[in-house]
Amino acid sequence: QVQLVESGGGLVQAGGSLRLSCAASGRTFNNMGWFREAPGKEREFVAAVRRSDGSTYYADSAKGRFTISSDNAKNTVYLQMNSLKPEDTAVYYCAHTRIWFGAPRTRQDYDSWGQGTQVTVSS
Repeated sequence: QVQLVESGGGLVQAGGSLRLSCAASGRTFNNMGWFREAPGKEREFVAAVRRSDGSTYYADSAKGRFTISSDNAKNTVYLQMNSLKPEDTAVYYCAHTRIWFGAPRTRQDYDSWGQGTQVTVSS
């Protein structure tokens, strides 16, 4: 099983940027995703990247503002978040999956999770 540790969260004003990191250990990861969970809401998919070729896909809420990428040599995945909005406030989790076909977006498709990092966007 792969172990995941997120970092990079914090407090930022609306319109600002943050870059989240997710370091993987234990074994080489296959594909990685970012999810977020706001208070009182379900955990929702944000973005995912495929290790083999860097292919990506995004939730509609992230398209055009967020960029997911991976550094395979460092076994690390990043989420660059620009033009942040107060509604982006949530705990952000990275997660691992062996699935790529069908663009997995549900929690059940992912088999390992990090502990989460808080992102707070003030208005």
